[in-house]
Amino acid sequence: MEKTKGQQLQEELTFKFPHIAKEAPYQREEAEMFCEGYKRFLDNGKTERECVREAVAMLEMQGYRPFEAGRNYKTGDKVYYVNRGKAIIATTFGKAGMEQGLRINGAHIDSPRLDLKPNPVFEKNDLAYFKTHYYGGIRKYQWGTVPLAIHGVIIKKNGEIVELNIGEKEGDPVFCVTDLLPHLAGEQNDRKLRDGLKGEELNVLISSIPFIDEAELKEPVKLLALKLLNDRYGITEADFFRAEIELVPAQKACDVGLDHSMIGAYGQDDRVCAYTALMAEIDANMPEYTTVTVLADKEEVGSEGNTGLDSDFVLHYIQDLAAMAGVDARKVLRNSICLSSDVNAAYDPTFGMVYEDRNSCFLNKGCVLTKYTGVRGKSGSNDASAELMAKIIAMMEQDGIYWQIGELGAVDQGGGGTIAKYVAHMNVDVVDLGVPILSMHSPFELSSKLDVYNTYKAFRAFYK
Repeated sequence: MEKTKGQQLQEELTFKFPHIAKEAPYQREEAEMFCEGYKRFLDNGKTERECVREAVAMLEMQGYRPFEAGRNYKTGDKVYYVNRGKAIIATTFGKAGMEQGLRINGAHIDSPRLDLKPNPVFEKNDLAYFKTHYYGGIRKYQWGTVPLAIHGVIIKKNGEIVELNIGEKEGDPVFCVTDLLPHLAGEQNDRKLRDGLKGEELNVLISSIPFIDEAELKEPVKLLALKLLNDRYGITEADFFRAEIELVPAQKACDVGLDHSMIGAYGQDDRVCAYTALMAEIDANMPEYTTVTVLADKEEVGSEGNTGLDSDFVLHYIQDLAAMAGVDARKVLRNSICLSSDVNAAYDPTFGMVYEDRNSCFLNKGCVLTKYTGVRGKSGSNDASAELMAKIIAMMEQDGIYWQIGELGAVDQGGGGTIAKYVAHMNVDVVDLGVPILSMHSPFELSSKLDVYNTYKAFRAFYK
């Protein structure tokens, strides 16, 4: 049947982002295969230190070597640089001169969690606990009754480094924050949801059996817990002062849905972009422009600290690259383009009132290009230019990548930020591109395999 004029105009002038499984069903198998490696990455890297270690192993397997400032590198050479064990940069040297700019891709590898306080172990009523201080933007009530694993490092007085990982192996114990039974939760039910569990109630139960001794002991349950840790790791209570210990969900990454179309796991914000960026970096052989893939720490607390993007470690690395090429670093930065690779909030029909559906991202419609983040009137945001949006969109359309536009919820409903504004501070053109996520910042986040795969394809096209 011949189309009417109105139907022709509608086809020519309007646009709708397609569902990938309807338009490109063959991608389901490709995405499935790609995401098996992604799930392993999530399981092996539940902290920023573990992510860096996993990234180094992946990079060295592909021929990357530690970066040496001042050395002469040729097109195709691959190097990496580790910052304090908690952030990493990987580079493939390109054909174009350094003065023509870099292709930078920045993701973060820290995720919301529970950190141990410096003096964490206590006993109350014959139960031993860890005191925690939550890290990043969590909904505290979601962390009650969730099986938790202990990950981290302790530096002993003699300088020995002890690594803790309890709760991940078969047969390991797990730990948890307890919560009230509904029968006794009348007063708790009257709290605002954000205070369903309060910060000082996020106490992690670690043991319940006392140390048996002829003498009357003070806090015998705590003593036995410390003895068990001492037997296994040779540590004492004082060693916790020299430690970084995190409690994270013990569950492994898994498929979600009867159709196996989604991944459920802790830490997908933002390790989903870290993994896809890393894989695109590894695939960058003889790229046109030199690549700089950054997996940074501390984004969830404002990118603070010397392993976060608010520090100058990336700038100093780029200055070293420029110095090796004998060019002005300021010119290199001005001509560079960066993808701030971070997730966005996928539209959730159950809570549709906090979204604006015309400008939301959806599962299974591809990677999400986010022009700006911020709160209220775009406060704290990098707002990408029309010129940069045009470049990135053209790049994706040329390579047949499925993508969509997205905002972080409806205006005045909240908001958030990414590393984009810190990269922009270096006079680099930058825009956010990443994966739509459901239940973001929860202990069990959801992503679409098709979206993960198309994000990888977008990053690979960016480096091509």
